[in-house]
Amino acid sequence: MLEFPASHATAASICGTAPRVHTRTGPIAGQIKAPTPWLESRALRPAASAATRRRRRIRLLCAALATSVLSLALAPSALANLITPKAGGSPNADQIHSLYVIILYVAAVVFVGVEGALVYSLYKFRAKKVRVAAQIHGNTRLEIGWTIGAALILVILTVVTFVKLPSIINPPNSSAPFLESALTSPTPPNGKRLVICVQGRQYIWRYVYGNACLNNAFAAKLPYSYTQMYVPADTTVVLNIQSNDVIHSWWVPSLGGKVDAVPGYTTYTWFKASKVGALYHGRCAQLCGRQHAFMIAMVKVLTPSAYKQWLSSQSQAINQANTQVSQLRGILTASGNL
Repeated sequence: MLEFPASHATAASICGTAPRVHTRTGPIAGQIKAPTPWLESRALRPAASAATRRRRRIRLLCAALATSVLSLALAPSALANLITPKAGGSPNADQIHSLYVIILYVAAVVFVGVEGALVYSLYKFRAKKVRVAAQIHGNTRLEIGWTIGAALILVILTVVTFVKLPSIINPPNSSAPFLESALTSPTPPNGKRLVICVQGRQYIWRYVYGNACLNNAFAAKLPYSYTQMYVPADTTVVLNIQSNDVIHSWWVPSLGGKVDAVPGYTTYTWFKASKVGALYHGRCAQLCGRQHAFMIAMVKVLTPSAYKQWLSSQSQAINQANTQVSQLRGILTASGNL
């Protein structure tokens, strides 16, 4: 009869299970080795408890994810422009948004159809039910059907894109009764537009107002501003975009797509804002240096009369500043400090 130490008996009583005894015999026949007691307890299962903890973490993660999705669904403003581009500030931005939404919906339908067929096939032809998977290779009708379907989708998207492109690229006539006329593109059908030159430099945007802004801005003493652009409402504004140093990218999402500013080249875009008093925010969309994040852009929409008044006051302020600088330069030159 085997006797167990007190520690073994205590462990067995705590675990609530009777000890299971295994004996080992010696390697040589005829020699009997004293049996070695092995105790097994199934009450303590660290592996099972670890699995339980993992399941709890997964449940908590799913609950947190569901809460986040629900909170976003209950706050429509949080989902604004999360999937689609911004719009509402200019006709070209609106057309970009509508084209994007059409393509997104078609892609969503294709995605749901393909994934639905995949999930259905995985369930319908799983190994439990059908030992040998159904062989559909060589099904002529099926292959011709999905080939024609894909071709039709491409044709539809192509047609819609070419229908939308002219309204994105070509600017419309202005509703405002004033503007300058120019011959360079892009040009509205009646040739009347407002030209503003956008100059990107590390790390600020400079705006010069007037047709001569590209070649003769300083001699013509054209008004200019930094960071914030001022435009009249219901006016086709054409932007001539340049860079003085590195590649920048002009982008005000609510007014249209982004346009790169490349040294040595002039790029163009346009917009037509109609909401008086609106302030649209943008920034440089091209990594241009260590302070790229501070290169913001803003567009303020005024009434045509308020815009003319702002141009006049801006020109006067610049002339006064130039006069003061000229006087100071004369004083410093006379005193030998310059």
